[in-house]
Amino acid sequence: MPDSGIERLYRRLKECHAAARQKLGHPLTLTEKILAGHATDLSTQPFIRGQSYLTLQPDRVAMQDATAQMAILQFMLASRDEVAVPTTVHCDHLIQARVGVAEDMKHALEANREVYDFLRTASQRYGIGFWQPGAGIIHQVVLEQYAVPGGLMIGTDSHTPNAGGLGMLAIGVGGADAADVMAGLSWEVKCPQLIGVHLTGKLSGWTAPKDVILQLCGILTTKGGTDKIIEYFGPGAASISCTGKATITNMGAELGATTSVFPFDDRMATYLRATRREALAALAEQHRAELTADPEVAQDPRRCFDQIVEIDLSRLEPHLVGPHRPDLARPISEVAKAVEQEGYPVNLRAALIGSCTNSSYEDMSRAAAVARQAAQAGLKAKIYFLITPGSDQIHNTIRRDGQLAALEAIGGTVLANACGPCIGQWKRDDIKPGEQNAIVTSFNRNFPRRNDGNAETLAFMGSPELVTAMALSGDLRFNPVRDALTAPDGKRVTLQPPEAQELPSKGFAEGFAGYVAPLPLAERKQLRVAIPPGSDRLQKLTPFEPWDGKDLSNLPILIKVQGQCTTDAISPAGPWLTYRGHLDKISENLFMGAVNVFAGEAGKAKNWLEGGKVHSIAEAARDYQHNGLGWVVIGDENYGEGSSREHAAMSPRYLGCKAILARSFARIHETNLKKQGLLPLTFAHPADYDKFQAADRVSITGLAGLAPGRPLTVTIQHANGPADGGETVTVHHSFTADQIGWFKAGSALNLLRAGRT
Repeated sequence: MPDSGIERLYRRLKECHAAARQKLGHPLTLTEKILAGHATDLSTQPFIRGQSYLTLQPDRVAMQDATAQMAILQFMLASRDEVAVPTTVHCDHLIQARVGVAEDMKHALEANREVYDFLRTASQRYGIGFWQPGAGIIHQVVLEQYAVPGGLMIGTDSHTPNAGGLGMLAIGVGGADAADVMAGLSWEVKCPQLIGVHLTGKLSGWTAPKDVILQLCGILTTKGGTDKIIEYFGPGAASISCTGKATITNMGAELGATTSVFPFDDRMATYLRATRREALAALAEQHRAELTADPEVAQDPRRCFDQIVEIDLSRLEPHLVGPHRPDLARPISEVAKAVEQEGYPVNLRAALIGSCTNSSYEDMSRAAAVARQAAQAGLKAKIYFLITPGSDQIHNTIRRDGQLAALEAIGGTVLANACGPCIGQWKRDDIKPGEQNAIVTSFNRNFPRRNDGNAETLAFMGSPELVTAMALSGDLRFNPVRDALTAPDGKRVTLQPPEAQELPSKGFAEGFAGYVAPLPLAERKQLRVAIPPGSDRLQKLTPFEPWDGKDLSNLPILIKVQGQCTTDAISPAGPWLTYRGHLDKISENLFMGAVNVFAGEAGKAKNWLEGGKVHSIAEAARDYQHNGLGWVVIGDENYGEGSSREHAAMSPRYLGCKAILARSFARIHETNLKKQGLLPLTFAHPADYDKFQAADRVSITGLAGLAPGRPLTVTIQHANGPADGGETVTVHHSFTADQIGWFKAGSALNLLRAGRT
């Protein structure tokens, strides 16, 4: 039988939806139905899109091993005996891709033993389900095990929206948000605006579900989804498999969207049954009306959505996006011209398929269909070809059914069931540091340094079948829709569009990597969480100091970043994943990937206590802090886009940051900054960004009267300006009354510890 909590959720949905229709005065989208069904008090909450905040009660929390460390360390300060909602930890980020699955897993288990022991013992102590290393990537495992149509989940990873492929509102958050919900508190999010993506037609040929989201990234850009939820609808939606839908919702994170969702349909029910959730499938079918938008929404979508995007799947081309940005989208037919115009390297160095985005049975089967054609013609991959299965269930199934053998036959190397190269856990030995090269992947992000730590690696993203075909050519200009390959015997070979089943006809094979279920509460209380004394991997947290009640005065500017500044740039991953549980050590990577306008290079800052001498940014920050001096950051548009990693907020806070002044913020990062007691402020006039100079000192006044909607004043004292005055600019903030309490207390966690939230 389904979980009793799911049954209770479904029973109350119909009543909640009737009340929401009356309150809102229009037919309900699926997004509104799920939000209404999880509102703590529907009658008193204003649902004003893009303005009000909603207070919700999620059904579940999911965490991956890199972010779970800090989330659990924060939760441990909350003095709770167990988590209040079902919660899981998935060990997927710390496994480095080096030579292949067996050797890489052996190395990971040895290198990360401290962290795995901490996460396992903390999970057992607090009633958290624990998925051991090798079990799979968090989002694939959640889709296989936990995603529920109509449910609400938060997860400490920006690609948590993957579960939207199964009709769930699944939202990426920072660890502080997760700790709050685990402690039994409600969760707050800005009432989203709604983007409706109307799908018509049907995918065919080389076009894959991946191409839907790649084209949408090109249409909406990386900030086009900020504080918005994307809801797909129309006849084309039902033509896409459940896992194909998950690929699309997964990459909604690249748009900055709060999340993305598809309506419940027969493809989802089929997937639930294939993953041994027959009772849930039947229950969802009984409540189909509650798990889809009202019929009137499709009849008049412009009444119900703030923006409509039309995509005809029948006319959609395969896409390849990049480099450096997921919204630099091109149909494959235009890539060769771009290579010539932009001077991109013609010769590819590596091709990588899999990841949380594209490692389903259908994905791997379509890639294998391309590989089998190649093998019949005697073709092999001309470059490194790496395969990352999404879970041990997928791995064992495609090993049994022959897809892995087909991919290995053309030169593929199978990696562990983990994130690996997608999040910088890739030890490359085929290039030198700083060497420009091009790679193709089926991953979801392609920021500089994202995959291998090399800023000169140009990463282009496409579907697994397209990437597999390009591995055979080794040429960035290759278009399998029209171009032929030359076989060893000299014959020209034209690959045919791949066809594959979306689900295994024999059913999924069992996974063996291991799940550790929570112990009974009485047994848990006797356990001690493993944090070795003197560990350089784990460090218990010390609460941040509360606000002293004064305005901020005479603060230097540590860094002024221009253009794109992702959380990867603020707190890089790769080798730094080692220190995700040790705030002091990981803070050494502060802004390592961000180019400082004032210093002219990445990771460097001028220390004005030393007359402008250049140091690493962390060194300069520590010196300011040692001398009792806070500092500020000047940011550009969509500051903090990308990953949900809260280290990009915690490290600045830990080293003395007081405020970030930017043209605009990405949603998750703005919340993370607030949670840690920082001031994320936006310029009333974006051009004011240009007024800040290297040696300026910054003061922020009006904090005693900090209130929702009330601007603050920033005074810029230029080094060469008059001593008795300065230039002033106005800044805005998005704090609610409750969030102002986080700032005053020094962090949201401080309020939780004090029992005041």
